[in-house]
Amino acid sequence: MAAPLPVVHLNGRFAPLAEAKLSPLDRGFLFGDGVYEVIPAYAGRLFHLPAHLKRLQYSLDGIRLKNPLGDAQWTRLLEELVAKNGGGDQAVYLQVSRGADAGRDHSFPAATLSATVYAMCSPLSALPEELKTRGAKVMTIQDFRWHRCDIKCTALLGNVLLRQQATDGGCHEAILLRDGHATEGTASGLLIVKGGTLITAPDGPDLLPSITRDVVLDLAAKAGIPCKRARIPVPDLGAAQEVWLVSSTREVYPVTLIDDKSAGGGKPGPLWKRVYDLFQAHKAELRA
Repeated sequence: MAAPLPVVHLNGRFAPLAEAKLSPLDRGFLFGDGVYEVIPAYAGRLFHLPAHLKRLQYSLDGIRLKNPLGDAQWTRLLEELVAKNGGGDQAVYLQVSRGADAGRDHSFPAATLSATVYAMCSPLSALPEELKTRGAKVMTIQDFRWHRCDIKCTALLGNVLLRQQATDGGCHEAILLRDGHATEGTASGLLIVKGGTLITAPDGPDLLPSITRDVVLDLAAKAGIPCKRARIPVPDLGAAQEVWLVSSTREVYPVTLIDDKSAGGGKPGPLWKRVYDLFQAHKAELRA
């Protein structure tokens, strides 16, 4: 017997995925004119939702689109969506586009046009044992994306092409380089350990401000681990004691091979293991 279709939300209505219909004139479809968020839910509870909603607002402001819902409305919508999909551990995706106009025009439509609001859930899997025990193989690639990577927009073709290049090379991810510095992955934040200090690039237009990265830094700082935000020169990436990647769906995991060269001693490091355990304990607080 086939599994039931997931329940999604589209423009104020919950329905099975097969019943969700979108206009081909939607500007998200035609132009990638929209923004999105991915929010983990553990034991049915949304993880650091206020921070995600704050970043959503930042992205909407960045593309000059009014937020169609207030924080309380978003909270009710997303909590109900998670519940309708069985609760538990879920990855929640929400997307807001500028809506469906009467035709295709690059200029913004009338302000009276309603935004398209879409949200869905998918099961959230635990970090694969391979990544915990052996670490990730990655490659470095020059970043050719646009200059507003701080906006979490739906126009992700650049990220897709860069990730596919990594996939074609047998890698889990690509670390992106710009102006002689390492910034982030195609779908992940980047941290390194140098001299016992946890370092990540400062927020700016070159990279997406990562909620998971902020949580990791906060947990590390509270545990007495030195942390700082500073640009990461490419030589520091290869010479780092440890290299980590973070994302909403894979949390925090180690990198052990970069461009076919050993990274961080070629095995998951002790500081990563310590912070990984701190992250799991933090999640357990939500489940309690």
